Amino acid sequence: MSRRARRFWAATRRRWRRSLQFRVVGITLLLSAALVLAFGYTVASLISRGVLDSRINTAKEQISGGATYAAHELEGFTQADDPGLPGKLQTVAGYLATSMDVPGAEVIVLRRSANLPNLSASWPEQGAYQVMSTPAMQPMRSLVGGRPNTYQQIATLDVGMGPRKYLVLGTPVATAGDPVELYYLLPLQSEDELVQFVALVVTVTGIALVALLALIAAMMTRLVVKPVRVAARTAQRLSAGLLDQRMQVKGEDDLARLAAAFNQMAANLQRQIVRLEEMSRLQRRFTSDVSHELRTPLTTVRMAADLLFSSREDFDPAAARSAELLQAELDRFEGLLTDLLEISRFDAGFAALDAEPTDLVPVVRRVGERLAPLAERCGVPLRVDTPDTEIIAEVDPRRVERILRNLVGNAVEHGEGKPVVVTLAADSSAVAVTVRDHGVGLKTGEEKLVFNRFWRADPSRARQTGGTGLGLSISLEDARLHGGWLEAWGAPGKGAQFRLTLPTHSGDRLVSSPLRLVPDDARADEAALIGETP
Repeated sequence: MSRRARRFWAATRRRWRRSLQFRVVGITLLLSAALVLAFGYTVASLISRGVLDSRINTAKEQISGGATYAAHELEGFTQADDPGLPGKLQTVAGYLATSMDVPGAEVIVLRRSANLPNLSASWPEQGAYQVMSTPAMQPMRSLVGGRPNTYQQIATLDVGMGPRKYLVLGTPVATAGDPVELYYLLPLQSEDELVQFVALVVTVTGIALVALLALIAAMMTRLVVKPVRVAARTAQRLSAGLLDQRMQVKGEDDLARLAAAFNQMAANLQRQIVRLEEMSRLQRRFTSDVSHELRTPLTTVRMAADLLFSSREDFDPAAARSAELLQAELDRFEGLLTDLLEISRFDAGFAALDAEPTDLVPVVRRVGERLAPLAERCGVPLRVDTPDTEIIAEVDPRRVERILRNLVGNAVEHGEGKPVVVTLAADSSAVAVTVRDHGVGLKTGEEKLVFNRFWRADPSRARQTGGTGLGLSISLEDARLHGGWLEAWGAPGKGAQFRLTLPTHSGDRLVSSPLRLVPDDARADEAALIGETP
């Protein structure tokens, strides 16, 4: 297949998939073409068979009458060597030929025991007689000479005017002497011309009918497809945020009702979206205002709490414990306010990325060092694997460090006393950090829910080590701000792994990650279950 043909075929397939009108017209064209072809073939075959049967029936009547006439004329010749027999045969043949009234028809009268070439050589119409010795006529001559009946066949013969199609009929003539055979050669030129004319008319009519059906199908489908296309374009504009887009309503038919219903739906969606946007705006503003307003009293309470906490040794045990609890809850409350302020900045679209070339090796190690005391308190071994060389990427180091603090802290809190491993790697286009724990893991579907705000894997678990519930949500927003990925994997009883992937150069598009999301040990377990090599 040539390049142009492949391009055309690809364009046709693409048009077939995307255009409803093209498919309807194409299917109508194919089905109508098959129907017209079958109908035309049937009509042409019936007409051809009818014309041929009519000619055969007429010819059978003629040859039957000719055989009766020949038998009557030859009833006096009882000897095969009668010298007057050849002339009589020629006279009978000539008379029957003139009585045929069919242009180009030939009548041949043969003695069955005669030598055909010698016999035909003495007669002027040699071609008509010599054709009887051709291989095409041998089956006919065997049938006629075998039993008393009339036989016919269609054969292409040359009787002196070039090859033509003939209807050949043969019958024996009852005589007292040498048996005689009578043959009629009737040209089928007029019948062939009639059949060809009928085939031409049927073909032209069929093509015109198929084209007309395709045109009708195109016009009818256009009436239906055009409003659908308009609705699709309007829906695309609505999805792009142009909420004032509507369809034009014409008439009172089904399509008009569809357009009216679509417009009503669009109006309802617009009202709901506007209402939700207003509610979201009020919610963001409320969150931001409350977070800011709480800063002042929180600062005052913090000062008092710090004073009480520093003097707790002078209190009785109950008051000292209360001072410690107050300090811890103030820390949690201050963290929640900080996270709420950060979320409100993301929601308002005010978050900005201060990207600069940064060596991520010390950033990852610093996160590990800062969370080492937490890991020690939880009894979780913490290991940080980083390359010995620099890994430079254009990132916002403050945001990257916050992402890693959230991921490592979350892994330590859910590590169930088992090791947590932090791994850093890079390739030519991206850098990646994975945080692997071996704790309770995640159930199917929870790898997406972990990034929802205030979502917890175990709601019934007491919040003794849990954070604000916003850490992973903020981490996801920070990763998206870098144009990166933050993904999670987990399995019940096998722990979880989070992977942060960032482009090496700010603004580049990620296509792959240097580290796998599914840990190697989990891949090995899955391969062992199905009997494959990991």
